[in-house]
Amino acid sequence: MNKPIFIYVHGFNSSPKSMKAQLFLQYMQNKGCADQVLVPTLSHWPAEAMETLKSLVEQHQQRLVILLGSSLGGYYSTWLTEHYAHVRTVLINPSIRPFELLPQYLGANENLYSGEKYELTEQHLEQLLAINCEQVKKPDSYLLLVQTGDETLDYREAVDKFSETPQFVQAGGCHGFEQFESMIPSILAFAKGRIELPDLKLV
Repeated sequence: MNKPIFIYVHGFNSSPKSMKAQLFLQYMQNKGCADQVLVPTLSHWPAEAMETLKSLVEQHQQRLVILLGSSLGGYYSTWLTEHYAHVRTVLINPSIRPFELLPQYLGANENLYSGEKYELTEQHLEQLLAINCEQVKKPDSYLLLVQTGDETLDYREAVDKFSETPQFVQAGGCHGFEQFESMIPSILAFAKGRIELPDLKLV
């Protein structure tokens, strides 16, 4: 049986160099499984980002694809999960309605990791709205990980939208998801069809 492929889907103004992406990649490297991990660089244009992700998902149709969708990456991953039968997703502090959140960032922006400068426009928001999934039709295809101390997003929006999905709601934390490495065994269990959530408290 083919082993699952894991695709880390980074968020707004992020990159494959983000902390969670690197922690997951290092963990898998230590297990000798680095060949199961993809961490693509995504365009700031949502339509282009989705084309990149759809291409990767379609290249692995004979394997189970597990998306690790962080923040805006969780929004992208939701559309992919709803449209591809072989895709499941771990949502990490996901953005639920980014087309309503991001207008405050319209204008000049800079990627936190690459230093790329670009203009965030109304067209970006229109492209985000075009892939909005109002209803979750495959709740068992997700695992939701959120921390209540998220300073960027209201975690309750994700809890409400994915109310029928297995959830790990941790008190405290931040948008970057503190102690993410402690959740990796749960992510790997999810890839095997199991829900094994730790009894963790932030210190």
